[in-house]
Amino acid sequence: MAELRIAIAQIDTCVGDIEGNVSKILEWSRKAAEQNADVVVFPEMTITGYPIEDLALRASFQRAAEAALHETAEQLNSEGLGDLRVIVGSLGALTLSDHVPMDRPTNRAAVLSHGLIEAAYDKHHLPNYGVFDEFRIFASGDTTTVIDVKGRRLGLAICEDIWQDGGPVAELEKLGISALITLNGSPFEEGKSDVRLGLAQRRAKAVGAPLIYANSTGGQDDLVFDGGSFVVAPGGEVLARAPMFTEHLLLWDLAEDDNEPHYGEIAPELENDHEVYQAVVTGLRGYITKNGFKSVVLGLSGGIDSAIVAVICADAIGGENVYGISMPSVYSSDHSKDDAEDLAKRIGAHYTVQPIAPMVDAFQGQLHLEGVSEENLQARVRGIILMAASNMHGHLVIATGNKSELAVGYSTIYGDAVGGYAPIKDVDKSRVWELSRWRNNHAIDNGEIPPIPESSITKPPSAELRPGQVDQDSLPPYDLLDAVLDAHIENSEGRQELEARGFKPEVVDKVVSLVDRAEWKRRQYPLGPKVTALAFGRDRRVPITSRWREPQNEQ
Repeated sequence: MAELRIAIAQIDTCVGDIEGNVSKILEWSRKAAEQNADVVVFPEMTITGYPIEDLALRASFQRAAEAALHETAEQLNSEGLGDLRVIVGSLGALTLSDHVPMDRPTNRAAVLSHGLIEAAYDKHHLPNYGVFDEFRIFASGDTTTVIDVKGRRLGLAICEDIWQDGGPVAELEKLGISALITLNGSPFEEGKSDVRLGLAQRRAKAVGAPLIYANSTGGQDDLVFDGGSFVVAPGGEVLARAPMFTEHLLLWDLAEDDNEPHYGEIAPELENDHEVYQAVVTGLRGYITKNGFKSVVLGLSGGIDSAIVAVICADAIGGENVYGISMPSVYSSDHSKDDAEDLAKRIGAHYTVQPIAPMVDAFQGQLHLEGVSEENLQARVRGIILMAASNMHGHLVIATGNKSELAVGYSTIYGDAVGGYAPIKDVDKSRVWELSRWRNNHAIDNGEIPPIPESSITKPPSAELRPGQVDQDSLPPYDLLDAVLDAHIENSEGRQELEARGFKPEVVDKVVSLVDRAEWKRRQYPLGPKVTALAFGRDRRVPITSRWREPQNEQ
């Protein structure tokens, strides 16, 4: 049997940019051909981008995707790439046999060669959990597809097909394939890389052939695709692996002798903090660039949340495109203002100071607010300033709240909650500190100045909306709060389970009550990148109007 060179084109697509996505397919196919590849594999739904949600149901969108697939095949052939098998994900709007419109489209893998669609496979298993809602838009396939290239039999599957028992993978086990190719649009969440690899190892062993895992990269709304495409042998060895969070062409040779596998490039794995940090940077960059923004604006308070978010912004699009505004109140400390200015200098961001006292005084001259109402007024004045800067200069406003604050409603709606994107929305406060330490240490390891001032990390967190205020006036210590929130939100544990863990009843009552009351705020909060197994939004769907409360004394 002949040796077969397979290229994995790990690319970043944009939903709805069919023309741009096709251009990338052509570009990366040329790169694969230059490297003498026989087959190039693209991720799931490459033509359309992913996830397309209800765009899949529009007849105009279906027609455009179908036309683009045929045009791509023809263009490849006209460029002399007809012999290259190009496997791309797309929207299947027509039946494979008689070319008539389907009742519902499918998630399809198409094999292009010699100007034609040589073969196609429709996804069998559809995910319908967490962020996925694919029963709504797709019909499932019921066939198994194998293609022959240089006498080697290559089986096709798409993402969820390898996560479920049975279906096409079980059928392919009986067919004696040389390799199993899977097209994936698998979103990032912390710890998922190891889960994917373990699953792929089991499937490769079951089919008795290497498994080729091609994954997307880049940000798409609240999802981040981390890449990390790989090839794994039936014995479990990683034969090749692409780097995470970047476009990359991974080459791997299917050896003539299946008992002597070839090894290709094996990119190093990232530690957990590095993965999560790169995920939020990637998510933010994708949202900014794909929505046509050139710059961002955010409030710089001197605190840890705004500090790390500013650094994330600088890493995503360059410090010169970050505009930080310090908006001190009469209660703001000198060290907070100094830390904000220091941070801006370290990351090369623009920095201006806009005191809010005159505007607050103007409101107070008419409203005479006290207590929390006065505190919220200050936050809302800051929101007005940020939105005004956005309107004037076209900046994207960045919200700086973290998951812990979002969980318990510790933010001011239409105040510090304003914005178009929230990079640390799915990062709890304890993890914010960990990522800040990691980012500074990463800079030191690379001979750079740590971007975050030490005092922003070490000082007690405070909204500075009244004299001497600190977060612990209103909340349990963040290490305790995050432990309760993790159990209650990530693991759906109620009062009985939380108290069984050893949490004090008064702490449980306070935290659960705050979480229940804050759902309406969370629904109005900007979207941000998902990095945990259960992010606020599509992962967790609870009603806003609900009289359900955890029973006080369960037996």
